[in-house]
Parts: sequence; C-alpha cells; structure tokens
Amino acid sequence: MKTAIALRHIHFEDVGSLDAVLAEHGYQLHYVDATQAPLDTPQIQQADLLIVLGGPVGAYDELVYPFLQGELAAVRQRLQAGTPILGICLGAQLIARALGARVYPLGVKEIGFSPLTLTMAGQQSPLAALRDTPVLHWHGDQFDIPADAVHLASTAIGANQAFAIGSNVLGLQFHLEADVNKLEQWLVGHACELGMAGIDPSKLRADAAALGDRLSQAAREVTGQWLANLTTATHMG
Repeated sequence: MKTAIALRHIHFEDVGSLDAVLAEHGYQLHYVDATQAPLDTPQIQQADLLIVLGGPVGAYDELVYPFLQGELAAVRQRLQAGTPILGICLGAQLIARALGARVYPLGVKEIGFSPLTLTMAGQQSPLAALRDTPVLHWHGDQFDIPADAVHLASTAIGANQAFAIGSNVLGLQFHLEADVNKLEQWLVGHACELGMAGIDPSKLRADAAALGDRLSQAAREVTGQWLANLTTATHMG
C-alpha cells in the first residue's frame, strides 16, 4: 500500500469524498492533526502523498498560530523534494506561501456553490472534469499564483482558484473534496462566519442537495486523473 498523510486543522474538514478514490488508487490514508502533532517527522516527508486540508485561519497567521511555522516548513521540504502534494483552501495557500507567493484577504467572503472558469491550461488539466460543475467555495483569503506555477482556474470573485507545478503539485482554493452528506457539520462549525457574512445556511443546504452527486463524480474524476499522473519524486532545485 502507498501512504497518504492528510494534515487536518479542524475535524470536519477532512478528505471527504476523496477517501474512496484514494483507496482505489492504493493509498492508505492517515490523518495528522497539524495543530498538535510534530510536523518535522520522516513519516510526513516519506509519505507517497501529502494532502494539506482547509481550516479557518490565515496562511500568514503564524504569529497568532505558531504551529503554522512548522507546517510551512514541512510543506516547503516536500516541495523542494518534488514529492506529491495536494493543497486545498488553506493548504493551497500554504503551498503558495512556501513558494514565495503572497496570500492576503480577498476583501469579501466567497462562500457557496458556483462554477469555475478554467484557463487554457486548466482545460488541459485534470480540472477539465469540473468544466460544467459548480464547486463549493468557502474562503476569505486569496493567493497569488506562485512563480513557475501554471494558473488553472478563476471565478468572478477570486481570480486565482487553482495552480499546478508539474504533475506532483496541485493547489485548489475551492473545496473539491467536500462531502455534501456531511455539510451540516460545516454549517454548524462555521456558523459564526456564515452569520457575519450574512449567508443563509438553507441556501447552501439546498444547493448541496441539488449539486452533490455531480460534484462528487467530478471530484472523483479530477482526483483519479491527478493521482494517475503522479511521478516518482525528483529534486526540484
């Protein structure tokens, strides 16, 4: 079995619907609590795949949340080794920061289901499966596209929604992984954020019910194709 480690920041923001496709591609998944566990371990660096998940803190908040320093260091080490890494929301922002790109407030909350606009490169990437499928957005920050990365997707609110470096690095600002059957955990867990942003949970609930099957299938296609294209690690420097 190959090993996938997922760095998790909050219990309900897990790999969601990607769990099954990881198993199908021969990965045994292990969660590591990024806020509690040591992140400078050989297990994290030697894992066949590292997934860095979302969370309600900023990728630039290490003075307030010191664990982020260790997480950035772990991400940077994976990037330097060229080993596969997938970042989702906060995870993608951490990858961007580790590569020297800016992460900063978007100015508004982009929360809800809406489609992506794929770039030309995005249309030739695994994200092509999302061409007609609205995805779940849930963020208030945005990253700049790192140097040497390829810009894959945008929305009207957030211009930079996805990037890739080669076949082993993928950063997604949106929540491809969200399991709509567990959306209620998100609605309760982020109730204060929704209230402050003036967002009605019933709208998210209704959209999840209408779009969930399409999103799960598209997420399966995207992730399956990306995993199938991963290459043996080579040093990137």
